[in-house]
Amino acid sequence: MDTTTAIFAAMLMPLVALGGNMAFAHRENLRDGLTFASALGTFGFVLVILCNVGNGTTEAVTLLTVFPGIDIAFNVEPLGLLFAIVASGLWILTHIYGVGYMRGNNEKHHARFFACFAVAISSVMGIAFSSNMFTLFLFYEILTVSTYPLVAHKGTPEAIRGARTYLAILIGTSIALQLTAVIWTFVLTGTLDFTQGGILAGKATGWVVPVLLGLYAFGIGKAALMPFHKWLPAAMVAPTPVSALLHAVAVVKAGVFTMLKVGVYIFGIDFLAQTGASEWLMWLAAYSIIAASVVAMYQDNLKKRLAYSTISQLSYITLGMALASSAGALGGGLHIAMHAMGKITLFMCAGAIYVRYHKTEISDMVGLGRAMPITFIAFLIGALSIIGLPPLGGSWPKFLLMIGALDSGYIIIIAVLALSSLLNVAYLIPIVARAFFLPAPEGQPNTYGEAPLLVWLPPALTAAGCVILFFYAGVLQDFLAPIVTTGGYDAQ
Repeated sequence: MDTTTAIFAAMLMPLVALGGNMAFAHRENLRDGLTFASALGTFGFVLVILCNVGNGTTEAVTLLTVFPGIDIAFNVEPLGLLFAIVASGLWILTHIYGVGYMRGNNEKHHARFFACFAVAISSVMGIAFSSNMFTLFLFYEILTVSTYPLVAHKGTPEAIRGARTYLAILIGTSIALQLTAVIWTFVLTGTLDFTQGGILAGKATGWVVPVLLGLYAFGIGKAALMPFHKWLPAAMVAPTPVSALLHAVAVVKAGVFTMLKVGVYIFGIDFLAQTGASEWLMWLAAYSIIAASVVAMYQDNLKKRLAYSTISQLSYITLGMALASSAGALGGGLHIAMHAMGKITLFMCAGAIYVRYHKTEISDMVGLGRAMPITFIAFLIGALSIIGLPPLGGSWPKFLLMIGALDSGYIIIIAVLALSSLLNVAYLIPIVARAFFLPAPEGQPNTYGEAPLLVWLPPALTAAGCVILFFYAGVLQDFLAPIVTTGGYDAQ
């Protein structure tokens, strides 16, 4: 199969799941089986692209010209392909988990839930393979709208409020700020194409550069950069499968992925370094890393603690771009995969605890590790990866970010990263320690009692993935290396 066909197939395959969920809403085994097949197919098409292109970059394929210079077009480059591999691969495990969670927790409206899920994945594929900022912006908005029903799924007043906050912040920032930045970029350059080395050098000077970067940084609300971060904790009212994939991988990663694309292909790393335009963003990202970690320490609700942890971890990727060094950008790109694997493990473990014992507060989980050892061991592995402890995948991005800080001359950023790791220990490890080593309160189970197989197996597999990724970090780094080199497109 040629690469162009595979790109469109990867974008359209999730829509097969959409149709299946609508057509077979009341035949749950057929409906869920078809969705699983669609997830496998989507991942398969992405692997075809990987086999065809490797870490090369293809010419753009135009689907529609809106007007001269503004196209809906797609291509493949290493950062987008990595994002597509992560999102489509984890969709498979999250669908399995979602089936177990929705059935085990007696949730309603399964067909609507999985249909919206499929649209979200399709939009993520569009984001990953967008060849210009206009195309990415369109799919970015589709992702926001398609995930709104997922956040509001339970239909409770709390869920509706959370979904409204989610939609208001993400739509508001993208329309008011990001769209303004996109239009301004086109006026300055006459193009929105993602280009090696960026498109703004020689086109934007002086105060325009940091202001334009600010419009992008705050307009990309899905990156959850403070102060536009409150949508993420608000969205934790959604069922845990939503939190697991969309809020640990697809939605938030679409945000920081867009941030990296803008930094690398619109501004250019060298241009940011020469102008110093991203220095303010580096300090804001550093503040977000520490501040969100401190807030996380005081959250008793497990999903909210993980949500603030995600805000902190996403800022690592923004920091990597803002450092304006090759190592920083590579560290940010690598963190997309490493954080996705670790954080999805933590969220799925939180859901497993809820399905089995309906506990959401950390203070109620004392002694529960002896009843759910697989779940809490998986949680420990995911936590250690988020902390950045070898031999787990999350250690490598922090290492590269530290190198990037050294390259850029910001020694204090190394201290920020080290402090962040200590704060990660402070808000993650006590959860496991209390679950295993403190006596269970009266009436709490001490006997073995894991969640159903479909609920505990996916986080066990992603926990193993955290270990495996440690040994393949060099492969991923080499895969991403072309994003920080200048040069033309390789036709495929």
